[in-house]
Amino acid sequence: MRFVSYTAGNAPGFGMLTADGQGVIELGSAGSQRIKGISDLGQLVGHMRIEEAREFADEPADHAVTDITYERLLPWPQKIFCIGVNYGGRSAEYEDKSDAAWPSVFVRFPDSFTGHERDVIRPPESPQLDYEGEIVVIIGKPGRRIPVSEARSHIAGLSLGNEGTIRDWVRHAKFNVTQGKNWESTGSIGPHLVSIDEIGDFEDLHLTTHVNGELRQDDTPATMKYSIDYQIHYLSTFTRLRPGDIIFSGTPTGAGARFDPPKWLVPGDVVEVAVPELGVLRNTVADAFPEGTDFQIPEPQ
Repeated sequence: MRFVSYTAGNAPGFGMLTADGQGVIELGSAGSQRIKGISDLGQLVGHMRIEEAREFADEPADHAVTDITYERLLPWPQKIFCIGVNYGGRSAEYEDKSDAAWPSVFVRFPDSFTGHERDVIRPPESPQLDYEGEIVVIIGKPGRRIPVSEARSHIAGLSLGNEGTIRDWVRHAKFNVTQGKNWESTGSIGPHLVSIDEIGDFEDLHLTTHVNGELRQDDTPATMKYSIDYQIHYLSTFTRLRPGDIIFSGTPTGAGARFDPPKWLVPGDVVEVAVPELGVLRNTVADAFPEGTDFQIPEPQ
């Protein structure tokens, strides 16, 4: 099953794709509700009711995919974890070559992401907007201290993410990246939540990121230092993972900051993150304030 969050006309809704991928079967909206008591996709996952959607899988589409506007996949997840410097070769991109014994972890806020085919926003405070294509894990069953061997059973499904970053703000302080990772709508997630039963071996997933058609990132989870299963185990050691929590599992080499000179994203650029089993997440870059807007950047204090 492939789930989407969207607006059709002026009505927000959530649903699942038809078998041909061309239509959306509405599961809940302001006007109708096949799954009672659930108002959005986040609640469907959060209340562990995804399987209830299967009975509607053969129904006709309520909307054509071309008629919907994609929204952020899960509107307001409680926790969004991001795993840093995880794919093969990433540690070589940093001056500090130390090989940490544990995963690098940071968090993001929900509104730092937008949806498929929506603009990602470059703020006026910095030109250093960068892309990071990632496989995204959506937790489907709660757990604490989850063994690696049981981690997959706690996954509702996978999606795609562009973990967009304002690079110079990442480096404002020595021990954190929060400032550069949480600008509004600098990243994206979607287009679908693909249920875990449709996913084979994680190591066989082939992740690519293209910018304006140019291949920039190309790798598989087989090169991860910390596998997706281990990430779930590790995170659940210090916090309870709950249905609807999200894990950005890491990005391969090839982000714009690693070129000489760097290749920052500019308005009009199109970023496409793809895994064949998960689809293509596509976003165009836009400025927060279009050219000609009278906006003054505050001086540093």
